[in-house]
Amino acid sequence: MTKNLKEHDLFSSVQQRTNHKDFQNCLFACFLSQEEPKKVIQALKDPSWIEAMQEELLQFKLQWVWTLMDLPNGKRAIGTKWVYRNKKYERGIVIKNKARLVAQGYTQEEGIYYDEVFALVARIEAIRLFLAYASFKDFTVKRMCSKFEKMMHKKFQMSSMGELTFFLGLQVKQKEDGIFISQDKYVNEILNKFGFSDVKTARTPMETQRALPKDEDGEDVDEQLYRLMIGSLMYLTSSRPDIMFAVCACARFQVNPKVSHLHVVKRIFRYLKGASLDRKSTTGGCQFLGCRLISWQYKKQTVVANSTTEAEYIAASNCCGQVLWIQSQLLDYGYNVMQTKIHIDNESTICIVKNHIFTSKTKHIEIRHHFIRDSNEKKLIQMIKIHTDQNVIDLLTKAFDVSRFQYLIASIGMLNL
Repeated sequence: MTKNLKEHDLFSSVQQRTNHKDFQNCLFACFLSQEEPKKVIQALKDPSWIEAMQEELLQFKLQWVWTLMDLPNGKRAIGTKWVYRNKKYERGIVIKNKARLVAQGYTQEEGIYYDEVFALVARIEAIRLFLAYASFKDFTVKRMCSKFEKMMHKKFQMSSMGELTFFLGLQVKQKEDGIFISQDKYVNEILNKFGFSDVKTARTPMETQRALPKDEDGEDVDEQLYRLMIGSLMYLTSSRPDIMFAVCACARFQVNPKVSHLHVVKRIFRYLKGASLDRKSTTGGCQFLGCRLISWQYKKQTVVANSTTEAEYIAASNCCGQVLWIQSQLLDYGYNVMQTKIHIDNESTICIVKNHIFTSKTKHIEIRHHFIRDSNEKKLIQMIKIHTDQNVIDLLTKAFDVSRFQYLIASIGMLNL
């Protein structure tokens, strides 16, 4: 600070910092508990968690969650349990202490207390499709929803979080040139959790020189740790298609994993810091809304393909199923999309889709895969040949050298922000 600094200049600087979102969150976090209690007796010693529990019970009363009644003779009541969680901002700052009173459902037996279980879960592809639509229409999510917010407030007790920045573990950045999703916070968490914060980085998630072997005679590793690492990486694939092939290849060895498999998993983590075992084929597909990648799939087929054409045909059928689902979702947005282009680098597969005559190449293909022909006849899809060099789906089915790998991740729209 200099002697010539005016009072107004000092005030403007302070005012600008206090209006910053991170500053406001940090200031608010000072009045919240930073620890999550494990037991009720611990929560009752903290005013923040007492208030959170009172809020949960108040919402039960306002929403008429239950009706108090006498317990029937010979019946046992299902117990309840308090669950305490800290809601955090994308930078890890606690923004809310949330207490939930839940039923101890694990005490019930299927067929006696219930017949089926249903949980409403949003598909991650639906979220990406919505964000892609918002980007296409050039509007900011929730900024244009004030009317909807007021209408909901009249009927329900709810709070508005403002502009969308963090949702279901995904960080969302809305800019003038598009909407970008990432899981940077989660990446840092798993790197710290498994001790990869200070390691040498790798430029690709998997080596290209060798396939991943079964290695039945190799040294065993901790199966629980291996599965924990794979599970953490699988959750990350919701925003990182670049690691999909490597993670799924390693996931095949969760039963009795070996040291060689663990080395490959560690390479994926090092990549995040900076093979054919039988005749079953590896297939993948990715779907774009315009130039916006919204979904991708990787799967090792459960059947043995008798030819490359058959494997490609099954992959095209799986992609067609995903396309039809996206078309149905877009109907809710007022768009009736027909003749969606499906690009494939196998000419024989396109011929099979357009030709109903069974040949030696098609007689082994299961009937359930032939719905793609019906979709083509109805002009719901359109099969188009693409050159292998331009086929970005290779990113999900094999390993590459650095230059080819970087070209592919750039082609699907992955950026370093």
